[in-house]
Amino acid sequence: MSEDGENGPPHLSSPAKGNSVSHERTRLPTPLTARRLSKKNEDSGGEVTTFQPRPPSLPKLTRFVKSVSLEERARRVHSSQESLSDRAETGSSTDSLREDPAARLVFRNHRESPECRESSLSGSDGGEERAGVVRLSPLQPRGPLPALDRSIASAPLRTTNRIDRDCLDYKMPGKQKLGERSHSQLENMGSDDISVDTLRSVYSVLSPIRPQDMRSRSFLEGSVLGSSALLGAEELDRYFPNRMLGIYVVTWNMQGERCIPANLNDLLLPTDSEFAQDFYVVGVQEGCQDKREWEICIQETLGPHYVMLYAASHGVLYLNVFTRRDLIWFCSAPEHSTVTTRIISQIKTKGALGIALTFFGTSFLFITSHFTSGDAKVYERVLDYNKIIEALTLPKNLPDTNPYRSDISDVTSRFDQVFWFGDFNFRLSKERADVEAIMARTVGGDMSALLEHDQLSQELKNGSIFKGFREAPIRFFPTYKFDIGCDQYDTTSKQRTPSYTDRILFKSRNPTEIKVVKYNSCSSVKTSDHRPVIGVFQVKLRPGRDNVPLCAGQFDRALYLEGIKRRMAARELRRAKERMTSTSTVCSVC
Repeated sequence: MSEDGENGPPHLSSPAKGNSVSHERTRLPTPLTARRLSKKNEDSGGEVTTFQPRPPSLPKLTRFVKSVSLEERARRVHSSQESLSDRAETGSSTDSLREDPAARLVFRNHRESPECRESSLSGSDGGEERAGVVRLSPLQPRGPLPALDRSIASAPLRTTNRIDRDCLDYKMPGKQKLGERSHSQLENMGSDDISVDTLRSVYSVLSPIRPQDMRSRSFLEGSVLGSSALLGAEELDRYFPNRMLGIYVVTWNMQGERCIPANLNDLLLPTDSEFAQDFYVVGVQEGCQDKREWEICIQETLGPHYVMLYAASHGVLYLNVFTRRDLIWFCSAPEHSTVTTRIISQIKTKGALGIALTFFGTSFLFITSHFTSGDAKVYERVLDYNKIIEALTLPKNLPDTNPYRSDISDVTSRFDQVFWFGDFNFRLSKERADVEAIMARTVGGDMSALLEHDQLSQELKNGSIFKGFREAPIRFFPTYKFDIGCDQYDTTSKQRTPSYTDRILFKSRNPTEIKVVKYNSCSSVKTSDHRPVIGVFQVKLRPGRDNVPLCAGQFDRALYLEGIKRRMAARELRRAKERMTSTSTVCSVC
């Protein structure tokens, strides 16, 4: 222990009290100073000197630098050098140098000092290793990057146009095809590579907005070719790259029965359909007494991906339009009109009900009607048709997409696409025995022998009714008249002749814009004396202008919630039955 209370080396004496050297802690000599001392001792004949070298003077640090001792700074520099040269990545990064500016200053002055340069060039300790520039180890990947999955569609896109998996009788298609289709559609969504990459990552349909487009005020023009038009070509191609819309049409004479089928899956979601359609249009004649219950059943069957855009009624004529909920923003505010063909207008059992709307730039008209009944009343049915096309006052507020081809005396000429369906009551002009004999000889769905006696087919050839309309080839048996609950035709005393009373006809301003996908009857629904008739169509769409009064996303929310509530309750009930069945099976085996 030295006189001032500090531990010192045994071979060095503490400085004298009168010495000008300050009484600070004795420092151990560095290797460089130790060599100089040994050399000086040899030259002086082995005399031990009390000279103790001090480190080179350092410039004053700024006031923002922490006051850290020199040993602590040297220790940080040494640890940072070890971490930077550590290839195993066990040390820290260059954050130690970046966080402490004082350490960087000490390290720089130490390298620039003459002693450091001398030791790097000569000497046994520093000659073998040069004090070069610190080099970072190259960044190497830890492993191969994962391959890009082609099926990267999000959950909403996987269910697009797909029938709900709650329908157990429906076979789900392969996921790979849907993923490939969604991935290919993304290539056309973005305007540049950055937009495409962004869409691939988050699968958004929102396109970037450019300030120069907003400055040009092109979004106010509403042009068909405008990139900012809500119903324009760019927006249409984003949602419908092939510009084809799927429409599912149903017509059914319910015979006024109170009993609604417990399950409408076969009627709206047939097992032979790979994908669901964009629009579901359901028209019934002699509908059930509880119209709201009928609408809830449709909503429950279609599920949460569809909403009821519009519903109208005329007596016992009901017409409902359902659409996918992500398409309601491009639908106009629907309009409807009614016509009574009875002599007394208060009796609304016969007549027509029409709903008009515009989707993008294509106008649609859906008409369901019930014509005069009777085997020989062909002329009266033609009169019903003429009265309907003259009395339906549509459109009201919707702009006419082609006013030059519109006729004031024919409502069907004012729309691009027209679908007319219902119970037209046209019969087969043949005795029942002859009709049954022809049906017995029918093979492979060829109904041409029966259609030769069809009244509607003859009137279509003569051009006296449904001018400009077409009908898909009929490959199903007559839909009228059956005994309720079975597949036998009328066994009552009247012995009515089987006929094609329920039909779906369509008309387009351009005949090539409507493609028939399916036209058939639903034989599994047997609660009426009529069999429902369904038709699936693909319709060509055109871009539109922004002068269409849109529906602003409005739909029947109360109906939607009630339908989903019943759907969940039915699923829980089915699961409970399945658990009970599995439990009873295990007990029986035991």
